[in-house]
Amino acid sequence: MAFEIDVLITFCDQDNQSDGWVDYFRKHFVTVLAYISGVQHNVVPKGEFDSITSPALNNAGILISILSPAFAKSANCQAYLQKFDLATRDTASQVTRMFKVNKSPVAAGAQPPEIRDLFGYDLFHLDIDAGETRSFADYFSDEAERQYWMEMVDLCYDVNNTLLFLKQGKSLKDVRNLFGQKPVYLAQTGYDLTVQRNIIHRELQRLGYTVLPNRSLPGDLQTFERIVAEDLAQSGVSIHLIGADAGLIPVGTDKTAQELQNLLAMQRGQSAKEQNEEFPRFIWISSHLAQAGERQRKFIESIRRDVESSDGAEIIQSQLEDFKAIIREELFDTHEKHSQDDLASDAIYVIYDKFDEAAVKPLIDHLGRVGIRVLQPDFERDVLSLRQQHIDNLRKLDAAIIFQGSMTDQWVRMKVLDLLKAPGFGRRKTFRAKAIMTSHDPLPAGSFYGDDRITIIAGRTFVPQAVDTFLHQLKE
Repeated sequence: MAFEIDVLITFCDQDNQSDGWVDYFRKHFVTVLAYISGVQHNVVPKGEFDSITSPALNNAGILISILSPAFAKSANCQAYLQKFDLATRDTASQVTRMFKVNKSPVAAGAQPPEIRDLFGYDLFHLDIDAGETRSFADYFSDEAERQYWMEMVDLCYDVNNTLLFLKQGKSLKDVRNLFGQKPVYLAQTGYDLTVQRNIIHRELQRLGYTVLPNRSLPGDLQTFERIVAEDLAQSGVSIHLIGADAGLIPVGTDKTAQELQNLLAMQRGQSAKEQNEEFPRFIWISSHLAQAGERQRKFIESIRRDVESSDGAEIIQSQLEDFKAIIREELFDTHEKHSQDDLASDAIYVIYDKFDEAAVKPLIDHLGRVGIRVLQPDFERDVLSLRQQHIDNLRKLDAAIIFQGSMTDQWVRMKVLDLLKAPGFGRRKTFRAKAIMTSHDPLPAGSFYGDDRITIIAGRTFVPQAVDTFLHQLKE
């Protein structure tokens, strides 16, 4: 299936006027999507007062809505959602072609019905202690790295998978579940653990696991229980992160969504036991519980002490990294068998683009001459396999060199972001050395060039001595 527009971004003009938020979003989205897919997609922004006809909507593959209070109140924005929904109903039962990006929180009841039940990608910062939300002003701050970019990467992976389905007929199961494992149920959490849940969610996805639920859970009890039970029935394990925020309470009960998910997972485990099957449950309890209310404290205490509430579950009260290590030990052994052979600690991962294969050769040859094992991208692989190889290298290798030949500074920035995100991909230790090798002169301004944790090897010609200095630092 071919489209005139691959991705149409709808937004309320008010959300782009003061700080150009939508313009920045589109720029970042296009860059990350191209990196993941390996191709440039036609991504078109559409404000609420732009004219568009039904045939054009019918020729758009995916619609992304930038949800905000202003968007929810805009009659034009709602009309676009209705037109797109009507124009794409022939594929509605096969794949979701609408995505929801939350620029700021909007209560479920105030959201347009077409996107109300969709999973939302939160691109705002939530200060739990102050009870405030705000947009990111610095897109490369620590806060943005933990929230904005993680959500952006997840959004682009999901959009790319949907485009593959629409254009090539590949099923989402084929795209997302690389090695045939059962899905993992990763319970939805309170706001205080959104970042932690995203880290685990992303790591599971990168290793080929389908993660459920893959949509926002409904607000009424009956539908909530049905959907959670269906997702748990498909899953081979459930993971629950419990923090200070109790989260939402579905209509029709006095139990929170966290309590209900734990209860339903326990029932799933009991059913599996009766059939001589295994259904492991992992519960992580945060150490930051000072802001927890009375209800949440009682729930946590019941998990700690009540045999019924914790039946069949492994409860971990330690650092999140320790919890992740336990999950990896349980889930990822199968994945490791499909990965590359164990990588030597003295190897260096040279990151470059296919366009620079000739330019990077002197560097790779020199590293080989001095006895360094070099790992590099295998451009003969398909896009998903190439990305998986990249993740494996980031998880295991002790050193990396980003080679910038003909590529842009934005490309370099994305590679640096990958290095920073390596712990989220399952890396358990820090890099011994990182470097950017560039022929650009002068070096443009940018935090990734000025970071003292990254060595800069600059020059218009290849100088072995400059590389040897970096290698000396690596040995130290």
